[in-house]
Amino acid sequence: MILPFQETKLSDNEFIRVFGQDTDSGEYMWHRDREDRIIESIESTDWKIQLDNELPKLIDKVFIPMGVYHRVIKGTGDLKIKLIKNPS
Repeated sequence: MILPFQETKLSDNEFIRVFGQDTDSGEYMWHRDREDRIIESIESTDWKIQLDNELPKLIDKVFIPMGVYHRVIKGTGDLKIKLIKNPS
């Protein structure tokens, strides 16, 4: 499966992900993950995240509980985030 981002591993549970402006917005589909996550925008952005049964919101620092459906909503430019899996 080809994922719609490039990933750099910083440690066992920390990653940098870059979502490209050139990727078709249809690639950013609803999905859920097998662990709790925190995503934090590294640069100022107008990209948004939407969690199930919530309105889209700008990506600043967002906690995503395990199993909750969510999606990224494309903005302008590239999106660069820090992702922490299973935050404690």
